[in-house]
Amino acid sequence: MKLTSFNARSAPQPAGGYSQAVAVDGARRLLFISGQVPESLEGELPADFKSQAELAWFNVCAQLTAAEMSVSNLVKVTMFLSSREHAVENSKVRAAVLGVHEPALTVIITGIYDERWLLEIEAVAAS
Repeated sequence: MKLTSFNARSAPQPAGGYSQAVAVDGARRLLFISGQVPESLEGELPADFKSQAELAWFNVCAQLTAAEMSVSNLVKVTMFLSSREHAVENSKVRAAVLGVHEPALTVIITGIYDERWLLEIEAVAAS
């Protein structure tokens, strides 16, 4: 499988940490990850955004691992934030998790199913 990132010169460039488009060639499997929330296996919910974001990403990575994939297989990530005030911290946590990998990305500011959750992350991976 080959992932190719595209950032068309005729469109605005990404602000960093993601690609405007990602092509997947030769994939055998697609994995669609439902929205992962910031709760632990025991149902614990951290109070601060950074800890919630790290836990939601942990849950995304758990789904990837169950499918024998990793963050390098992510081709599209959609992040739902409860408030714009979390945008900078969200970018920092995402960068720490993804490293140099830059999947296509959308961040949406919205109400979230459980108002205690400050974010939710859904993703698509390919292998």
